[in-house]
Amino acid sequence: MLPDGRYLGTMHSMPPTTSPSPTTPPTTASTTASTVPPATPRTVRRTRKRRSAGSVVLSLSAALLMLVLLALGALALFYFSDFTLPGVQALGLELGGKTTVQAADALLAGWQSQTIAVTAGSRTWQAPPNQLGLVLDTDATVRQAHAQGRSPEGLAQLWQTRGRVSVAPVWNFDPLVAETFLRTLAAEVGTPAQDAGLRVVDGRVEETPGVPGRALDVQASVDWLQGHASQVLQDRRLNLPLAVVPPAINDLTPAIAQANQLLGATHPVYLYDPLKDEKFTWQITPQVIGSWLKLHLNPEDPAYLKWTLEQANVQVFLLDRQKETLGAARFVKMDDALPAVVKLVAEGGPEVRLRVYHGEQQYAVQAGETISSIGVKFGMPYPWIQKANPGLGDMLQVGQKIAIPSPDVLVPLPPIENKRIIVSIKEQNVKVLENGAVKWNWKASTGMDSSPTSPGVFQVRSHDLRAYAANWDLWMPYFMGIYQPVPGNDFMNGFHGFPSRGGSQILWTKNLGAPITYGCILVSTDNAIALYKWAEEGVVVEIRQ
Repeated sequence: MLPDGRYLGTMHSMPPTTSPSPTTPPTTASTTASTVPPATPRTVRRTRKRRSAGSVVLSLSAALLMLVLLALGALALFYFSDFTLPGVQALGLELGGKTTVQAADALLAGWQSQTIAVTAGSRTWQAPPNQLGLVLDTDATVRQAHAQGRSPEGLAQLWQTRGRVSVAPVWNFDPLVAETFLRTLAAEVGTPAQDAGLRVVDGRVEETPGVPGRALDVQASVDWLQGHASQVLQDRRLNLPLAVVPPAINDLTPAIAQANQLLGATHPVYLYDPLKDEKFTWQITPQVIGSWLKLHLNPEDPAYLKWTLEQANVQVFLLDRQKETLGAARFVKMDDALPAVVKLVAEGGPEVRLRVYHGEQQYAVQAGETISSIGVKFGMPYPWIQKANPGLGDMLQVGQKIAIPSPDVLVPLPPIENKRIIVSIKEQNVKVLENGAVKWNWKASTGMDSSPTSPGVFQVRSHDLRAYAANWDLWMPYFMGIYQPVPGNDFMNGFHGFPSRGGSQILWTKNLGAPITYGCILVSTDNAIALYKWAEEGVVVEIRQ
């Protein structure tokens, strides 16, 4: 029977219930047999339909096999290609389907975009890994990513992770790069230790305690980073501890005892301006000395401290006092002042006396002035001004700038402070001062108009019992030279008594008190003798107009 209810095969008829007559011929059998042929064609048609369904199944199976073969072929081609298998990641980036070149570019960009928070003290910087010496090995990382899934173990791993696998990046550590970067940070975050110091309170030295500093130990940080680089990359954070730097000098007890010896008294420094006859005193107080003290570790006994006076601080003090006292036009020579003051304070040396000097000036010529009148104005023989201005002619131009030499060139010897001679051209007078008081007051004569005495500040330069002036054939007794009218010329003007000519003729005895000489200062011979004995070389002579 077929599914549609039809039967397949020959249906056979069952015999009647009464027995046929023996006489009946077997025609019934032949008649019955004639009904078989109609059933035969139906049986044949049903057999052809079964063969057509099988063919469909075979066709579908062949098509499915072809698809599988094509898929396996495509997978095989991808497997042996330059592409990374799907599902492979590195640095959180999907590399599947990328060629090795594309994967390398993506990894390099991803690595450079990362930052690591570097913290030291209260400061934090964002630094890329390369700056810390963590350099990505792009080629090695790409090779590992490409190899994923191309081995039985890799296939198994992909299967276990459901087609997702992350490749750890391959990197190298460059300690020199890390050290360079960390040294820049160290310079920013470090605070130097402050050594214990001294301060002066009520004239006594006290200790100011040392203050520890903070510093980044660069080498130790590089070593730690090298051993923990993976952790730093994972956490994206690097904490750099700052080490405590103790003060190099922390106990000043021995030095304090010595320093207090320096503070036992105030040290004066005396200054003298011989041109203006002015005196100044700079007081070096215990407070000032305390600011000069500098402490050093004794190399022979580190537990003991030595002290010295910091000369730079001494010089700053001297320059400040100079500016306050003398202004810009006058000065003391630091080459003389500095060592003398240091020795005075540190060793209790001799008292310090410093000379005040004057600088060269620039002067603009005024209307009606001549080189001679300018010399009188500045208290300097005009040939000295000519020497300082080579090529300077007699005809001066208004506004013309000329150099006026320092008047100290006319006072070259160490000055004698407690003696001074004052000559008045106007009053034809000589006053001799000792310790600020008038010792002698004499009538005198200066140069005549054709050979005038130069005003200015000079000093006794030489002594000659009997000097000869060849230009005028004069013998001058008890001569004391005070200045050279012409620089470089041996001829000098000075003091003398009544001169003689021809060995016997005494001149100008009746002219004392009026201009009569050729530039010198004439006093009586008796006064010349007294002055000659009293005024040593270096005594300042001030000639006033």
